[in-house]
Amino acid sequence: MMNGIFLFFIVSAVGYAAVTGKMPAVNQAGLEAAKTAVTLALGLVGQMALWLGFMRVVRDAGLLAGLSRALHPVARRLFPEIPADHPALGAVLMNIAANMLGLTNAATPFGLKAMRELEKLNPMPGVATNAMALFLAINTSGVAVLPLGMIALRAQFGAKDVAGITLPSILATMCSTAVAIIIATVLCKLPRFSAERYKDDSSGATPAAEEAPAIKGLEDAEKLAALENDNPWSRRLVTLGFFAVLLYGLYGTISAAPASTTGFEITKNVLSDWLLPVLMAFIVLIGFGHRVRVYESFVAGAKEGFDVAVMIIPYLVAILVAVGMFRAAGLLELLVTGLSPLTSLIGFPGEALPVALIRPLSGSGAFGVISEVVTTHGPDSFVGFLACVLNGSTETTFYVLALYFGSVGVRATRHTIFACLGADITGVLAALFFARLFYSG
Repeated sequence: MMNGIFLFFIVSAVGYAAVTGKMPAVNQAGLEAAKTAVTLALGLVGQMALWLGFMRVVRDAGLLAGLSRALHPVARRLFPEIPADHPALGAVLMNIAANMLGLTNAATPFGLKAMRELEKLNPMPGVATNAMALFLAINTSGVAVLPLGMIALRAQFGAKDVAGITLPSILATMCSTAVAIIIATVLCKLPRFSAERYKDDSSGATPAAEEAPAIKGLEDAEKLAALENDNPWSRRLVTLGFFAVLLYGLYGTISAAPASTTGFEITKNVLSDWLLPVLMAFIVLIGFGHRVRVYESFVAGAKEGFDVAVMIIPYLVAILVAVGMFRAAGLLELLVTGLSPLTSLIGFPGEALPVALIRPLSGSGAFGVISEVVTTHGPDSFVGFLACVLNGSTETTFYVLALYFGSVGVRATRHTIFACLGADITGVLAALFFARLFYSG
């Protein structure tokens, strides 16, 4: 899909520029975009190293297993057809927990494992079960707790309130996840999507899941999930003491606010100034409480951050060059103008529309488009703010569907796509609503 989008942007930009006489502008835009992409990626090294370092501490503290246990009662209600002691439920929980913590290196292997195990419970191989549809709907709703990639991007561009997108992103993804669950639960009961209607599609299914090749990275993911360190009372008391000091300071900050300040404004200001420093201290204390050597753990994660920042350079070059040429030719302006009668009905800025369209197709592509939007409009513009919130409110829907269903040979997806697209649309609308609510440019 991204191959077609890249081809369309480049060819249409050059063709339109040849007709309109804007070839010099397109030429310059392509060269400048390539330079900007490398500068941006290298500038992200510090931010990516910082946050992946802290997330390594979270990982080494064994929070993946703890979060999975906390989600178990909810999962039992959401997936009643999965037996309580079946490995499918454990893999589903580990996948969701890893996604919430941003541990994508563990989330994908557990997701593939979950699909393999769910296929073993499938009475009609090749036809998606209710549990499969719901699992993928939740996956594509974007369940990450913290938009660390977008925080790093905003910091790189010098945003005034780097963490300002955090709460709107969390609220937007909560809305998209809730709608995904509702749609998947309702549609599976309709006769139109009854599994029996797709019996013919079960012929020619792939061999049984147990005969499939090994899942790459699963062994490492299972070792990661097995991490669970002690949390002695002496170390818990240190953490409780810190939070007592924190609450005292928070009380002083709220008391010092002018009487005319509303509760919403106080909450927004506190989140803006306190969220990231408190989060850093909280993660370090979590690691300390679970006997993690936090310095060594942080450094190991920071090394991964360097690798990630360098790895995204080719993707950024491709997308920024394509979008930059498309914009310089005047085609993006035409697209925005043509769709403005529709987007204006809900107050959605047309400049952010490419993010909403590309995000379900490609994560790296969306990151590149968001970078271009923030470069053009600035990180403190409403368009730049909204683009970053959009990224955290949905997932790469079609990639997830193709990967997970393809891994077990599912041909009849039943209601899955409707649930996933419903989550995507909800994520976009919720991102717009909460971006307007929290934006203070």
